[in-house]
Amino acid sequence: MAALRPLRRPYADPTVAPVRRRELWAWAGFDFANSGYTTVVITAIFSAYFVGAIAGNAPWATFAWTAALSVSYVLVMAMAPLLGMYADAHARKKRLLVVTTLLCSLGTAALWFCGPGDVALALLLIVITNTAFGTGENLIAAFLPELADDEAMGRLSGYGWAFGYFGAVLLLATCLWWVQGATGRGSDTGSAVRDTMLLTGATVLLAALPTFLLLRERIVAAPRAFAMLWRESLQRWRGILGGASDLPQLGRFLACIVAYQAGVGTVIAVAAIYAQQALGFTTAESITLILVVNVTAAVGAMAFGQLQDRIGHRNALALSLLGWLLAIGLLALSEARPVVWIAANLAGLCMGASQSAGRALVGYLCPPRREAEVFGLWGLAVKASMVLGPLAYGAISWAAAGSHEAALLATSGFFLVGLGLLFRVDVASGRREATQRDPAG
Repeated sequence: MAALRPLRRPYADPTVAPVRRRELWAWAGFDFANSGYTTVVITAIFSAYFVGAIAGNAPWATFAWTAALSVSYVLVMAMAPLLGMYADAHARKKRLLVVTTLLCSLGTAALWFCGPGDVALALLLIVITNTAFGTGENLIAAFLPELADDEAMGRLSGYGWAFGYFGAVLLLATCLWWVQGATGRGSDTGSAVRDTMLLTGATVLLAALPTFLLLRERIVAAPRAFAMLWRESLQRWRGILGGASDLPQLGRFLACIVAYQAGVGTVIAVAAIYAQQALGFTTAESITLILVVNVTAAVGAMAFGQLQDRIGHRNALALSLLGWLLAIGLLALSEARPVVWIAANLAGLCMGASQSAGRALVGYLCPPRREAEVFGLWGLAVKASMVLGPLAYGAISWAAAGSHEAALLATSGFFLVGLGLLFRVDVASGRREATQRDPAG
């Protein structure tokens, strides 16, 4: 963190103290707080508990789970432009972040009440918590341009992703230890899984406290009527989706994000399924693989955070997408354990690298006073990809008579499209577009 140079934007309130190093830690630490939620609840533990125990392995159980996640992603997408513009105009990013974190934390803890047959309650809480999680991701990312200068955004973003992966590994390992020790405590696995929801909810809230206490909101509020914000948010929607944004290079990069993040989201969503169904891993082996890959992803986020500030955001992102293509090729073409472990850890490195580089480049292309709006659109692009990628994987594997190898190879198409779209982005031109557009200027 010592190498990061705090930034004083020209629109910042001159009465506000400069950025302190502790704020950088507090910002990066929020990823540590919220990453445990998605790893434990969405990916590794509660998802399987919902299908097997709450829904009783019903034929529709997996569809119900993915449908609830899709609803939450659509809600985040729908709210992102308006919520972002409101947060920018009223300087309310931090207040909204507190609200979304409380919803995620308390909603996760409330999953403790979900037992066999409580399908409706479980799905409602998943929609609420995952919507809050996704919205909070947008809000915390919007602080990035206020905290680091142009040459340090990549490093700070990398620290955040790395902290997130380490937090996820630590919480997941603790939860697995608790679940595996259920019998020795005279309990059962189902009760232990429900207990981990209390642990996860508490961890999300407690780990976010330094962010709430130390991070400052530096932009000066310039309130506007809700009706005006509503009209402008609709214009932003039409502009980005129609390719007529006042920030064309940012619009191109958002399209690139939708493409390659669809591939990333697919791998995250089906990693355990692919390991067990296609590669013959046991449950314990697949969990071990996920834990190790999260560590590798943290290393990738930190390493590429340094690299992208040296070779440029676009070049670093392109390198990570090429690595993704190599990893998928190895996984799809060989079931040998050494090859699988090499490919999985390469994917982990590239996962951390591509997510870190993408967020940093959005910050680089972000105009002053529009951070929450732009990162709301970033969140919109990421959530759209999370709907697109896994659905495409499922459809292809179904059409290919259950072949996960065919579906995974098809997933490489998302990375190829993303790579092609990336080289249509003129980063220097996009930076000029951003610096020449200050709504208060």
